[in-house]
Amino acid sequence: MSAITMMKTPAETGLAQTFEAVKDKLPGSREAREEAFGLFAERGLPHRRVEEFKYTDLRAAMREAAPLAGFPSPEAARAAVSSPSRFGSADAIVVAIVNGYLVREASTLDALPEGVAITSLSECLARRDPLFRRMKPVPAAVENPVYQLNAALMTDGAVIRVAAGIALERPIHLRFATTGDAPVATATRTLVVVEEGASVTLLESHEGPHGVASQLNDVVEFAVADRAKVGHVRLNAEGSDALALSTLTARLGEAVSFDTLNVVLGASLSRHQVFMVFDGGRSLANVNGATMIKGRQHADTTLVVNHAGTHCTSRELFKTVIDGEATGVFQGKIIVEPQAQKTDGRMMSAALLVCEGGTMNNKPELEIFADDVQCGHGATSGQLDEDLLFYIMARGISRAEAESLLVQAFLGEAIETVADEGVHDALVGLVEEWLRARA
Repeated sequence: MSAITMMKTPAETGLAQTFEAVKDKLPGSREAREEAFGLFAERGLPHRRVEEFKYTDLRAAMREAAPLAGFPSPEAARAAVSSPSRFGSADAIVVAIVNGYLVREASTLDALPEGVAITSLSECLARRDPLFRRMKPVPAAVENPVYQLNAALMTDGAVIRVAAGIALERPIHLRFATTGDAPVATATRTLVVVEEGASVTLLESHEGPHGVASQLNDVVEFAVADRAKVGHVRLNAEGSDALALSTLTARLGEAVSFDTLNVVLGASLSRHQVFMVFDGGRSLANVNGATMIKGRQHADTTLVVNHAGTHCTSRELFKTVIDGEATGVFQGKIIVEPQAQKTDGRMMSAALLVCEGGTMNNKPELEIFADDVQCGHGATSGQLDEDLLFYIMARGISRAEAESLLVQAFLGEAIETVADEGVHDALVGLVEEWLRARA
């Protein structure tokens, strides 16, 4: 009896052709790239029959494969990041990654503080930098087709190292941008190595032109050593027609403090994956999200937090506001290994549908193999409270303004973990801007 072979879609065929054309030109190990693409090709673009993608059918969404973007000119790169930062006036070290390539002429890397090194990924791949030994994928990423496709096609990105004991006062801003009027594909990989006792704030923004159906696949990997502290804020402000895939992986050592927030405004379809492992004990992680979508946008957040160390605490809070016929997705899983006693893990997804027609899919899960733990999860979806609206409007406030106040309060809880006051205020401003556009 012959095995059934699934037909390749035009997008899958196009991705295979792209890989064959570029695999000898991209830096790094060809064998590693071929292995990664083999894992992807074996499964193909994920679809609804794949459990992890049951709410986000990439095979249906990606009809054709866009060509990989080329290296931009310095002038085009500077123009792409010339607008004011969406994070406000933060005095950040800017790492400009345009069309998938780190462009030094558009970055501010000339006077890095002592103990901080930022290099392009392609340079590090070409010289087989020893730091790549720390780029060990977390278990959930190994079988993930989006992650493996990035590993096969990654063109460039950044390698950031913060030396032991360094407390970096200025944030690092990874500023991703795409340019041009024609759809392109990008595959970037950024490795962030935070050594023992160091602290850093990483800002990450993604922007592109409206009306251009680019296909973006970005990975940021954190290797965080003992007693280090990391703050991370990611902003998806992609163009209206973009397909944006992103993955964050993190390995946390002993007594680490790790806060990450993903804010979603843009893209036609987006999927943000977080794969985190507590390797050491007594660490704390806050993993939050604030999503604002409208029209026919589709925004997916998928989360796997693996507790392998003892006495670790994780807090996951995701708030989604849905307008029009938009669709939100939250899939979250906390895994507690047998040795991870004294684990404290709490996960919550809450969605607010501000008009009829929107959809929210929630799928929280717990897998607990230890007996001395405190873990819980919850998910809610609902509309604005009419009683609260009436109470506010009774003070002479219009309904539109009353709705805006309630939405701001709803999202504010997810944004509260941002320690930088300027960045926090800028994010509040983005919420207000979205609400004004809605009104």
